[in-house]
Amino acid sequence: MKKFDKERLLLAVAGPVMALVAAILLTSVVLLASGKNPIEPYNLMLQQIGYSDVQVLIINQASMYYIAALAVALGFRMNLFNIGVDGQYRLGAVMTAVVGAHVALPAALQVPLLLLVAILTGAFWAGIAGVLKVTRGVSEVVATIMLNAIATSLILYLTQTNTWGVQVGNNMTTGIMKKSGWIPGIDLGSDVGEIYGLVFLAAIMGVLYWLVLNRTRFGFDLRATGESESAAAASGVDAKRMTLTAMLISGGVAGLAGLPLLLGDSHTYSLTFPEGLGFTAIGIALLGRNNPGGIALAALLWAFLDKASPALDYATPVAYQKEIATIMQGLIVFAVVISYEVVRTWGLRRQQKRVGEELAAAARNNSEKKEVAAR
Repeated sequence: MKKFDKERLLLAVAGPVMALVAAILLTSVVLLASGKNPIEPYNLMLQQIGYSDVQVLIINQASMYYIAALAVALGFRMNLFNIGVDGQYRLGAVMTAVVGAHVALPAALQVPLLLLVAILTGAFWAGIAGVLKVTRGVSEVVATIMLNAIATSLILYLTQTNTWGVQVGNNMTTGIMKKSGWIPGIDLGSDVGEIYGLVFLAAIMGVLYWLVLNRTRFGFDLRATGESESAAAASGVDAKRMTLTAMLISGGVAGLAGLPLLLGDSHTYSLTFPEGLGFTAIGIALLGRNNPGGIALAALLWAFLDKASPALDYATPVAYQKEIATIMQGLIVFAVVISYEVVRTWGLRRQQKRVGEELAAAARNNSEKKEVAAR
């Protein structure tokens, strides 16, 4: 049993490690080809970890990445490719900002209301793709891609001045939210910054994700349906209902991804609100192998590359483009798919070899017993 656990741990770690090593090597090749030092950019970025303000930026960014990646991972565990996390997250943020700017309740009621609005908005938007899949067989990939585009247009409409938009200079916003909906964080000083209060929500969601998927009947049914719909149906699981439920939960989680920033810092939705978070979350979920612990490490790595890379533009005596970090992120996603396939194939061969050895040993034992009995 101990040997099996060690091998399973090796298989789990081998994929991400191979992807990271491959990404670093390939990025170094790009640096060499452009006539740059292949080692110095990594040193410059690693030095940024020593600055407290950069540490805060990394933690805050990672909290948003983590929630979005959990939403993607929920779909993956059900064998669903929810590409619509980006639209669900942005639409959830804008609707939360609108409600927060026009509804004033005591904080004990205002904050739960805003969280509920974000969850329901994300779930509703993902539910459209879920309904199309279970009723008309429309691929969730196609549906969610189109819904992302529709969400962008809908957000532009909602932020117009003749709807709920408030123009601030050249920026269109939804107006400042009522202070009862603001969530205070951990203030580390004016020179360092503040850790978002909803960082703790991200941690709680990771624990709930693991408990639900690994310690509940619902989680078992969800994973079983993702592995084989026919096998799950044979055990009494309604595959279509599980598909729709998984999409609703994934969308609900995605709707919360923008709230650490919205309720902890900006307090309004504007044109400067970050986009592309949902697509980044796909790479993070893949790198983390849909495991909450792995996703947390991948989210921190991605946030580190985002927040440490600007230092490359100001390096002396030779400046490096911060786009090197973006190249590395892309290479990680590319390498992780290949490395996981290599690890999976190696694991299957190891398993087949082990089974063959056990069958051969059993055959020898039976043969020896027959010889003893014959004597």
